Amino acid sequence: MKRSVLSATLGLALAAGLAVLPTTAAAAAPAAPAVQGYTASTYAGSAAETADNQAFFQAVMASAKSKQAANPLLATVVVTYDASSAPSFRNQIASAAQIWNSSVGNVQLRAGSNADFRYYEGNDSRGSYASTDGHGSGYIFLDYQQNQQYNSVRVTAHETGHVLGLPDHYSGPCSELMSGGGPGPSCTNPYPNSNERSRVNSLWLFG
Repeated sequence: MKRSVLSATLGLALAAGLAVLPTTAAAAAPAAPAVQGYTASTYAGSAAETADNQAFFQAVMASAKSKQAANPLLATVVVTYDASSAPSFRNQIASAAQIWNSSVGNVQLRAGSNADFRYYEGNDSRGSYASTDGHGSGYIFLDYQQNQQYNSVRVTAHETGHVLGLPDHYSGPCSELMSGGGPGPSCTNPYPNSNERSRVNSLWLFG
């Protein structure tokens, strides 16, 4: 879905909390990104944001499946990520990928070149988030301060869940990965629950 302008509400909400991104992230970031953040205290909802993040997910899926078409013998869709711009979170990103890979069977995450999406790190008053311009271009941003306050593997696995097609659900319990920061910093569970695993498997099976 193409969008020339995001809603005024979204633009104002993001402008109020926008911080300077690292140079590498700034180059990739849209001017007024739609954001799905980790904590409920960030801007967390509009129809435009939902549509934009759906476009991000669909673009990642289309990219991964087009590469899979060249090797039709692969049993699962492989989504490739680039973590080179988030070196401080190398271990957390690898752990999050391993968690998802052991949780679902129809899609697998692999580090490599020709990436379908990328991770960045830095300081941002919104915390960590998955961001998109609404045209399928997007990335995951990991905020330093938030990853000290909350369990960093959970934060990373949560944001990766957006790339795999899952929305935020802050009112959920700690056992639900996409509840994000809703249950508070004491929640350290980095694993998706059975419903989340089933949803991702269904999305990547049927497209």
